[in-house]
Order: sequence, then C-alpha cells, then structure tokens
Amino acid sequence: MDGRADFDCDVLVIGGGIVGLSTAYAITRAAPGTRVVVLEKEAGPARHQTGHNSGVIHSGVYYRPGSLKARYAVRGAAEMVKFCAEYGIAHKVTGKLIVATRRDELPRLHALVQRGRENGIPVRELGPAQIMEYEPQVRGLAAIHVGTTGVCDFTAVAEQLAESVRAAGAEVRYGAEVTVVDRRAWGVAVRTGAGDAGDVVRARALVNCAGLQCDRVARLTGDDPGMRIVPFRGEYFELARPGLVRGLVYPVPDPAFPFLGVHLTRSVDGGVHVGPNAVPALAREGYRWSDVRPGELAGTLGWPGSWRTARKHWRYGAAELHRSLSKRAFATAVRRLLPAVTDADLRPAAAGVRAQAVLRDGTLADDFLIRRGARTVHVLNAPSPAATAALPIGREVAARVLEVLAEG
Repeated sequence: MDGRADFDCDVLVIGGGIVGLSTAYAITRAAPGTRVVVLEKEAGPARHQTGHNSGVIHSGVYYRPGSLKARYAVRGAAEMVKFCAEYGIAHKVTGKLIVATRRDELPRLHALVQRGRENGIPVRELGPAQIMEYEPQVRGLAAIHVGTTGVCDFTAVAEQLAESVRAAGAEVRYGAEVTVVDRRAWGVAVRTGAGDAGDVVRARALVNCAGLQCDRVARLTGDDPGMRIVPFRGEYFELARPGLVRGLVYPVPDPAFPFLGVHLTRSVDGGVHVGPNAVPALAREGYRWSDVRPGELAGTLGWPGSWRTARKHWRYGAAELHRSLSKRAFATAVRRLLPAVTDADLRPAAAGVRAQAVLRDGTLADDFLIRRGARTVHVLNAPSPAATAALPIGREVAARVLEVLAEG
C-alpha cells in the first residue's frame, strides 16, 4: 500500500467521546482535506466519561503550574464557553466557592490561591460572612471565589463536534468496536466487530482516544502503554431542595489525590448534583455495584500498581467506600459544607466512571498523558478536566498525528 487511494482514510480516531471528536475537529480545521474516520463502539457519542460527569467547566485553579492540565484547562475553559455560545449550547459561567471547613485545610486553601494566581486565574479570598453573601446556606472558616468556573452540556458539545467534523468531510461511525489492530510499515488496518463479520479500515495513522479502554487499544497496536486504566465509579445524588445552593461549592481537595471531593453543582437545567465520591468499579463501564466483569476485574487486580495504590491510600479508599454504602455517611460529608441538608434531601442520581491511569509503581497519573508510537498517538490519561480542556487537547493530539503523516 503505497498510494493514498489504497487507504480508507489518512487518520483513524478510535473513540467518540469529547476528546476523540475534538481531535477529529482539530485535524479537519488544521489540515482541510485530510481524510478522517472516527470509530465509536457505542450507538452514539459521549456515552461514557463525557456524558457521565457533573458538567463543570473547570477554571484550572487546582493544577500544577506549567502542567498540561493547568495550561489546557485555563485555555479550554474560555474556548468552551465561546464554543457553546457560538452553537447555542446550554452553558453558564457561574463561578464557584472552594470552602475550608477545618483549620487544617487553611494552608491548602492559601496554596490554591497562589496556584490560581500562577495559572493566571483571578481568585478572591473570602471570610465567613462573605461566604454567606455568595451562598447563604454554606458555612466555612474561609473560602476562595473563582469567577471563571461554569457549567455546560458536554454531551451537546460532543454532538456538535460530531456534526462539525461530518460537515468538514470526516466520517463518524457508531456501533464500531475495534477488535483487531494490524500495524504495518505503511500504516494500520483495524477490524471492527467479531470474526470476519466486521469491517476493515485502513489508515496511514491511528489516534487512540478510547478513554476507559485506551490501554487495551494501545496494547492491540503493539505498544506498551506503561500504565493501566483503573476505573473509579463516581456516585452522585440529586438535591431535593435545589434552592439551598446558588452555584458551585467545593471542599478543599487533598493534593495527594486527583479527586476533588464531594461537591455541589448547580447544572444548566437548574438541578443540583451532589458528589461524587470515588470507589473502585468492578468493570471498566461499571456504573453500579452489580456491574461486574470478572475478566476486567482480574486485569485490574493483576496490575502491580493497583496493589501499591491500595496499600498507600487504603484509609482514603475506606472512607470513600463507607460513603458509597451509607447514605447517612455521604450526607454527613455534605453537611460539612451545607449544614441544612438532610438525609432525605439526597436522591440517587446517575453515576459516572473515571478512567484513571495508574502507573506500575502505584502512582496515580496526575497529568494528561499523550504518547506517540509508530504510526500511532495514544491519549492514555484524560479524566477531568479533559472535557473542559477538550479543544486544546484535540489540537495537541492533532498536531502530533499530523507530524506522523508528514513523515510519510
């Protein structure tokens, strides 16, 4: 296969979440005429991480200065608001409070103030009375207000990206699960479906944006990703009295973890979601305790990093598990921020699953991981704030795969 006509496309993108579709969108804009095909195993876009989160447009205040998360979240938040406005997608820039409720949290809160300023984010420090001006029902010793945080409908964003890439001449195929990848010197051939019944797509280069399945796809290509996706289920409740909260309210996060703690989020539809906690899922797409896939669970348990993480952070994990199994414990955690909430105020809502990359030594990957192989580019860690940062992530991945094409 030497000629362009021997290929079905120039770039094959695996994954129809917001990152995969943003990548396809960026390629079609940066290099018009590049033939792009997106393969998504589900019946539509945004069926996993993109469509199962709290819809927050993150400001970038949490992330290490200079990191991809910091740079892309700050840039991506502004771009996401602009994108939503351009296409009439529901969104609102609400601002948010990060509230310290214990004295031992105050140094971490002050560190966030400094980090926010280093990342170019305007933050305002608040005392107890000023907290109540923003959120009359919230109590705390101190807080910071981050004005650039917002909310949007990320599923609608993904749907618009899919529409835009189609309009630019790309193809988006749903119900197309990748089962075999054959990488050769000339490019890649991918089979979808089981046995000989599936289709074969030949491409000059492949982009892996498979989210919860990204490490498995990397191994299909013959690349060693050096990490394993360990799925964490984030469980949410809906607030029966949404009037208790005006906007977004977060606790001070523990810097040892990539999770932000149980928070309150007023979404674009006016409801208030509470959560998530984070517990190990028993399947890659395990949205309920009853979702168990023994093979996937064995893969997680067989990864050395899983056990090293568990030994290091078992106390944190035990507390999360307790909140998962006890609504009363979950409500107690919420009352630290919102004393007026009762157990009866919390109604179960849909859960999400975070695709968390864990390295072999047990380190939880803290930044986005984008790695290049022969004829391939892999996005190996893109949990929150990846939805916020999707447009700049897509441009970065597009630039890398266009380099592959340029090399012939």
